[in-house]
Amino acid sequence: MSSPYKDNFGKPVGHPVENWTGCKLPPRSDMTGQHVIVSPVNVARDARQLFDANNAAADGSRFTYLWTHAFDDFDAYRAWLEGMVANSDPILHAIIDKSTNMAVGVAAFMRIDAANGVIEVGNINYAPALSKTIGGTEAMYLMMKRAFDELGYRRYEWKCDDQNAPSRAAAARYGFTYEGTFRNHMVYKGRNRDTAWFSITDEEWPTVRAGFEAWLSPDNFDENGTQRHSLQALMHPVS
Repeated sequence: MSSPYKDNFGKPVGHPVENWTGCKLPPRSDMTGQHVIVSPVNVARDARQLFDANNAAADGSRFTYLWTHAFDDFDAYRAWLEGMVANSDPILHAIIDKSTNMAVGVAAFMRIDAANGVIEVGNINYAPALSKTIGGTEAMYLMMKRAFDELGYRRYEWKCDDQNAPSRAAAARYGFTYEGTFRNHMVYKGRNRDTAWFSITDEEWPTVRAGFEAWLSPDNFDENGTQRHSLQALMHPVS
């Protein structure tokens, strides 16, 4: 689609971004919701809790599409976590269930391009205690809210192995737009990865944010905690 904007030579160009100066890096501070706290990983506080939460799973299949295999040894997991925390990018966060004060999952801000206002959420690993919970969804909302509302990023990315159907479904549920698949993009665990790319832009964020906030409202859940309206329905209401 040709742009309505033209340069001095009459060639189509992108729309103006006025007074753009880039974004700040995400601060290493907590993001607090009604159900969870998304907090930069503190190895002394979180390592044992995360290890035990992951090992509550029946098997290691949750790690199929992650860069590591499931950890059977706590010391190895702690060492991996220490290595992750030492990085400036990704910035790994623990997701803490406020009802138990236990760390039950992780997610990271990563591939941070502050100059252009682009940031990715990744390294997502939800233990059974967090999967398919209100808090799991709230954690994603809190991280988006920091990126867009607090820091002014223009683009928020989600990437996954193209074969990872649950991750693709989660991206769609959270309001991301599928942009395409990069073939032969990576090699990990001795196999090829075609990578599916998704994004939310700052223009789309107000609609996505309103959907999250309507879904997270206590009014959207009955006395048994069952949702009255799906997240996708609230992001795309029928007019």
